[in-house]
Amino acid sequence: MGVADLLSPQRIELNLSLQDKQAVLERLVELESRGDAIIDLEAFRRDMMAREAQGGTAVEAGIAVPHAKSSAVRYPSLAVVTLKKGIDCGALDGVPSDLFFMIAVPADAELHMAVLARLTTLLMEPEFLQQLRKAATPEEFLHLVDEFEQRLPQLDSKWQEAPTATVLAVTACPTGIAHTYMAADALERAGQHLGVTVKVETQGAGGTKNKLTPQEIRQCTAVIIAAGREVDMSRFQGIKVLRVSVNEGIYRAEELVQRAASGDAPVYGGVDLPREVERIGVRSYRQLMNGVSHMLPFVIGGGILTALAFLLDDMSLGYAHFGSNTPVSAWLRAIGQAALGFMLPILAGFTSVAIADRPGMMVGFVGGALAASGATLAAPEGSGAPAGFLGAMIAGFAGGYLMVGLKKLLDRLPGTIEGIKSILLYPVAGLLMVGLFMCLINPFVGALNSALYGSLQVLGPQSRIVLGALLAGMMSIDMGGPFNKAAYLFGTSTLAALATGQESDVMAAVMIGGMVPPLVIALATTFCKSCFTPEERKSGAVNYILGLCFVTEGAVPFAASDPLRVLPACILGSAVAGGLSMLFGCAVPAPHGGIFLCPVMINPGGYLAALAAGSLAGMLLLAVLKKNRTILREH
Repeated sequence: MGVADLLSPQRIELNLSLQDKQAVLERLVELESRGDAIIDLEAFRRDMMAREAQGGTAVEAGIAVPHAKSSAVRYPSLAVVTLKKGIDCGALDGVPSDLFFMIAVPADAELHMAVLARLTTLLMEPEFLQQLRKAATPEEFLHLVDEFEQRLPQLDSKWQEAPTATVLAVTACPTGIAHTYMAADALERAGQHLGVTVKVETQGAGGTKNKLTPQEIRQCTAVIIAAGREVDMSRFQGIKVLRVSVNEGIYRAEELVQRAASGDAPVYGGVDLPREVERIGVRSYRQLMNGVSHMLPFVIGGGILTALAFLLDDMSLGYAHFGSNTPVSAWLRAIGQAALGFMLPILAGFTSVAIADRPGMMVGFVGGALAASGATLAAPEGSGAPAGFLGAMIAGFAGGYLMVGLKKLLDRLPGTIEGIKSILLYPVAGLLMVGLFMCLINPFVGALNSALYGSLQVLGPQSRIVLGALLAGMMSIDMGGPFNKAAYLFGTSTLAALATGQESDVMAAVMIGGMVPPLVIALATTFCKSCFTPEERKSGAVNYILGLCFVTEGAVPFAASDPLRVLPACILGSAVAGGLSMLFGCAVPAPHGGIFLCPVMINPGGYLAALAAGSLAGMLLLAVLKKNRTILREH
């Protein structure tokens, strides 16, 4: 049995003049009803449309493969429609789709993947596609399929030949919220398009999901690590591994799956890829992001609870203890401050762990705590100029690499004392080294911090507006990448440098810069519908909520599909909003929360006005750019 066996001339219609995707899908469903493969046509239609609602099934080269597993299907069946003029179905290469294969299979995952794999193998041949488009009759079309399929290996009668290549993947981003799952979805979709079995483990904010088992790792062809922070690589020793950024997992998913399925990947920990072989900048970024990802829950939770303590306090009881005057506010502030107190040690500790593994944890935590206190050799109990955020970053890297050096040094000792290294020598020697190092550098880093934040305080109005526009624009440049993270970390560091309960205008500009891109997309898909596909318009509305909640990643799919138009519009909108936020004197006491921080921010009315102005400016530019694209396409 092959693809030709699932087709018949009565389920093939050629050179139709249908105008939109919905009409094509309806015609394909009607074709599937010609025969006895479908038990319940309405149930099958619902299952097919539900699958399409999850994401488009257009692939490259003008092909679309709508498919669904349904209990309304008795046995596998295919239907085909070709169009005189292709329609935009959201394919990654932007080519309008004119060749549609609909797959109907029973609710059987292996069967579904086998049919899809067989069909996509055929459709990867340019010569075959060219001949199909020239077919004049359904009979000629079916003959071409049958003839070309004879060149492929035969499947057994049960269609149980699953794809031979098995690819595993791990996705993780610094925040563990959006990019983690977007990369997972992109890799799974790429596997479906290529006929490759792909299993993805997600390491998100809610924990690890779909965890890879040791047996799966041993039997896989290769593993894709698409991560913006460090992940545990010890289980992949001797396995072929492709290690890329989480953004590459989103934008280059098909290329990565192809490489992994073909075994084109170095062996981790083996002669092909020693662990040390990686660009220093990339490795350092991942190590720092490991600390940031663990730190963020402490910052966000602690910051918002502290802000609520001031919101719910009673000013009439005096300002001497404002934020703790009432029992409720005192309770909220105590919990919030307890969380914030861990911020710098967590950042340093998990950065150090990413470098030196478990031996780096203790020295990293202590180094971060010393940075927070500003301890020096003259004032070991702490000084008035703590090293703060920058000091904690330095402590994380210093602690990690000091432990790496210490381990290499102690490896020269006799093996008989191996047991006391981890319980005595590592912690004692490591603690002494990181303590001395931090006490030596804290005065210099503290002075640098004082100069930096002192300069922010004396900046004139025009300079602060430029700073706000610059930081807000950086939030839109790569939406979760290094520019975005650099701006966000700078905003967070200004909060860390302020006294408890104080608001940061820099953090306000950074946050509004991250809120604008999804709102630009939402407004554009609402008021400029002709510039977007039906699928884009449906998903665009969700960005209203994402933008107001400060979830920048809602704009990523649109930026990925059309970066030359979407990114300039979002950057402009963010810069306008950030500059206006500074101009209006807006400030926030927490690094996250979006519009939910309005009750505790300075000048919430001005903040909302700046948000609206930036979003509108970005939408107008995007509308102009998209309109030009539409005009060019029509001509």
